[in-house]
Amino acid sequence: MQLVVARIGRAHGIKGEVTVEVRTDEPELRLAPGAVLATDPAGTGPLTIASGRVHSGRLLLRFEGVGDRTAAEALRNTLLIAEVDPEELPEGEDEYYDHQLIDLDVVTEDGTEVGRITEISHLPTQDLFIVERPDGTEVMIPFVEEIVTGIDLEEQRAVIAPPPGLIDDRAEIASSRDDAEHDAEDGSKDRAEDDAEGAPGDES
Repeated sequence: MQLVVARIGRAHGIKGEVTVEVRTDEPELRLAPGAVLATDPAGTGPLTIASGRVHSGRLLLRFEGVGDRTAAEALRNTLLIAEVDPEELPEGEDEYYDHQLIDLDVVTEDGTEVGRITEISHLPTQDLFIVERPDGTEVMIPFVEEIVTGIDLEEQRAVIAPPPGLIDDRAEIASSRDDAEHDAEDGSKDRAEDDAEGAPGDES
């Protein structure tokens, strides 16, 4: 099975290093020196990692045969793809590969449907589920224990306990707007009634 493990960003310095957007929970394994990776577009690769280091919180890689900034910049936006055994599992009991989580149904603890996981975003501080909702919009859900309370691969679902506003913010905004419009209508009605009471009566 082929999995996207990183996307190459801009060139760094003049010796062929590039920044990468990591898309794997195991960069130390998938993006280690010596790893040979396929690419998208395919004509760019395969690429062999010569070295890697972390600089200002970003992973920098250098590839064999890429020795200057011009060659490094030509790789920008290239996807790095690793060959992974589909039966392979992460070492940690509560760890998952991206391909295990993609397409899981997301529901709240009371069974309310939220959507479907379409992507995992790996940020420096935490991972995010990118969830497509039934109406086609997207919501980002932090993959942390306090929010994602269960992953059931057999049932193909992720159970969440979202804090207020995480997935129902649009409903709250709509509710607030309705309340404001209702208050405005009540105010207009009260003013109209006051004007009617203050108007002079018909003279006989």
